[in-house]
Amino acid sequence: MSIFRWRRTPSSCAWPGWTATWAGCLRPGMPFFIILSDMLTESRISTPPTLSFDGLPYSPVAHFKLYFYAAVLHILSHLEAPTRSADDSRSPEQVLFEQFPFLASYNDELATFGLSGLTIDDACQSWQAATEAWEQSAPRPLPISELSRVSGLGYRALSLLMAAGLVEEDARFGALFSAMQGLPDQPRPTLTLLSAWWSDGDGYGEVRSLLRRWQELGFLEVTNPGAPRLDWVYQPNPVLWDALRGERLTHITPWLRYQACEAAPALNALTLPDSFRNSLGRIPALVSNRDVQTVILRGPEHNGRHAVMAALARECRRGVIEVRGFAPRNEERWRALGPLAALLEAMPVVHFDLGPGETAELPALDGYDGPLGIILGRQGGLLGPSVESALTLTLDLPDAPARRVLWQHSLGVENVGEDTLNAISAGLRLTSGNIRRAARLARACAALEGRAQAVSSDIQQASRSLNRQALETLAQHIEGDGKLSDLSVENETHEELLGLLSRIRFRETLPGALGPALRGQINPGVRALFSGPSGTGKTLAARLLASELQMDIYRIDLSAVVNKYIGETEKNLNQVFARAEELDVILLLDEGDALLTQRTAVNNSNDRYANLETNYLLQRIESFHGILIVTTNAAERIDNAFQRRMDVVVTFHMPDAAERWGIWQAHLPAGHSLDADFLKEAVGRCALSGAQIRSIVLHASLLALQAGHPLDKTVTAQAIQREYRKIGSVCPLRIS
Repeated sequence: MSIFRWRRTPSSCAWPGWTATWAGCLRPGMPFFIILSDMLTESRISTPPTLSFDGLPYSPVAHFKLYFYAAVLHILSHLEAPTRSADDSRSPEQVLFEQFPFLASYNDELATFGLSGLTIDDACQSWQAATEAWEQSAPRPLPISELSRVSGLGYRALSLLMAAGLVEEDARFGALFSAMQGLPDQPRPTLTLLSAWWSDGDGYGEVRSLLRRWQELGFLEVTNPGAPRLDWVYQPNPVLWDALRGERLTHITPWLRYQACEAAPALNALTLPDSFRNSLGRIPALVSNRDVQTVILRGPEHNGRHAVMAALARECRRGVIEVRGFAPRNEERWRALGPLAALLEAMPVVHFDLGPGETAELPALDGYDGPLGIILGRQGGLLGPSVESALTLTLDLPDAPARRVLWQHSLGVENVGEDTLNAISAGLRLTSGNIRRAARLARACAALEGRAQAVSSDIQQASRSLNRQALETLAQHIEGDGKLSDLSVENETHEELLGLLSRIRFRETLPGALGPALRGQINPGVRALFSGPSGTGKTLAARLLASELQMDIYRIDLSAVVNKYIGETEKNLNQVFARAEELDVILLLDEGDALLTQRTAVNNSNDRYANLETNYLLQRIESFHGILIVTTNAAERIDNAFQRRMDVVVTFHMPDAAERWGIWQAHLPAGHSLDADFLKEAVGRCALSGAQIRSIVLHASLLALQAGHPLDKTVTAQAIQREYRKIGSVCPLRIS
């Protein structure tokens, strides 16, 4: 007869979906499963010569049930028969079953396994031997067996854990515990009760040690830690208990997420470089041979790192448990992670979001010795025993051919034209995750406009939406409209800007055109310094450059980035740089001399921390994979090391007369009535910057609107005089 027989009537159901029931309350040495004529019949009992679970399926659910019964048998071996009056003709078993009717059903159920006629102690030993034989015959180690092996907790400890959680499976056990403890309001077992049942006359020390070990692993919690130790009440951790009983969990907690092995993507289904895919395919063998235990995967956010880890776990025949953020050993999430991974046959994947110079200590996972995945950005480091045998891989941004495949899959062949696909693959250097997110938004934008296919404008709009969501708390989006040819600067400056434009356009293909000595020394990042007096067009040039490249440009908001607390400025800057890398936007550090200051002699702690901040910026700018433009009107205040790290340095000068003429012509509105002679005199006599000319034309246009006539000599002269008053100088223009 099957050990797990379903019962449909409420009176005999041991707990929902199960038919396990208790046997009688018997004394040690008393024959076990005495067949009571009023409760059991010969037709319902089989007595094979040897107890065996050969027909039981090898599953976590079945394994849990075996240990559940083991706990029942052990408790039965230590129960005393209830007290009866002298004239009571009932047997001890009858008295017990009348007091706890559900125990009769347990007795009935367990009697069907060939334990009749054995003493209770022999029955316990027979159950243990059959359980261990069943475990050893399993085609592969079961999760509870793996947990037992790694934690060093065997059959006795597991049955003790089950006893602490009996009431979780059948609330009626609470009445038995209350009666045994003499505590009417306490349905859970205390340390005193568990020690009495499991000590076997050798003192309580070993039982306490086993319970403490289950606490360390996170399985048991003390509900009343302020009470005397012997009155401590134990209850199981709900998440670990569900995993122990073989349940498949998905969203375990807000900080833990489980993905089954079969739900993970196949390695061949991911869009990855062939060399990287081949390296991943070799890792399972290294893990199996214990050559590698930890795999560290570095790279930018939203670039498929979690998908790669899930695929790697699938290659190792495991699911994935993802935990985000560092959790010290004494935190519940960290203590539970190892046992949870063992029970769910999953690879833990821990995501650390570390800032520059930060190091996280990674303690060993108690209760688990399988592979471990760590996801990191480009910054930060790790310490701990798990890192000693770690293999580090880096998942870079996809190249243009890979981006084309990702866009094609994400947008759908029928939803995008070939020209659009080629343009966005070459122009938008996004992470794989951001490509998928942008594609969804682009399809929505196209649908709103009634188009079946997404066009470039839809994709640009979707990309900008992603940028704003990620960057606008630390940087300000500025509009760029126009071309570099609209900028009135000297020829040398213009040539440098065109060179910068080419450097950005060929940033991905340039390494392939270099020799071996240079190829490994550069990254796709481009760093430029625009220096010159205020108002000479540095910021305007950056905006026009972004417009030419059809890229978004964001000005770093120093008020949001700079923080008085040590290390916070570096963290904020790292966040801005990391987001700019993954979203492929231009970062503008306006008035960069405020941050890129020269290092000084260390006279106090402020000097030391200021130098540390400068050193961090030096390293982060050098390793930056995006586009950074720094503007300054005080280049002499910038540390020389920053200037050496700039790929392009563009110097802006005050415009000469010819350049000022071009600036005036570019800013004057159509239909103005300003005569040429006056304009020539203003250009020749007033050595103004481009920003000052812009301010003059803006104010003159306002005066013309107020007067109700086109912009003319009178309002322009007034605006020029106002501008000179602003800077505290005398206007050189003769105004009649």
